[in-house]
Amino acid sequence: MSLQKGHLVSDFTLTGSNGETLSLSSLEGSTIVIYFYPKDNTPGCTAESCSFRDFHSEFHSLNTVVIGISPDDLKSHKKFVDKFSLPFTLLCDTEQTVSQMFGVWKEKNMYGKTYMGVERSTFVISSERKLLQEWRKVKVEGHVEEVLAYIKSI
Repeated sequence: MSLQKGHLVSDFTLTGSNGETLSLSSLEGSTIVIYFYPKDNTPGCTAESCSFRDFHSEFHSLNTVVIGISPDDLKSHKKFVDKFSLPFTLLCDTEQTVSQMFGVWKEKNMYGKTYMGVERSTFVISSERKLLQEWRKVKVEGHVEEVLAYIKSI
């Protein structure tokens, strides 16, 4: 099943970096930005997460919740959040169920080796849980500003 713009996003529940479970449905009433990233504490993922951190107050002022999702476990997420003072929740998708639901769990290739991993992607979901916008194969530089500009335009 692939997500389509304008369609309802199925509810899901994952464990957050604060140790509590979080369901998509619990965020209804706010615009939601979900960014999928490959791995905690890697250069691109750190840059992207810190960029979302740096613009967090602007997203917050627009009634927008930012959530990061990766296959990392709770211990890894907690360290990542603490190390970079991330003011939002990171969700643990250790079974890749949500990554597969969003179609971001892909075969990747590095140095001639293929493996499965997360394709860096961002999704904007309306306060009624409808998919409004998506960015796939994201390049980190300037991406968060692009997402923020989109939120301001809706």
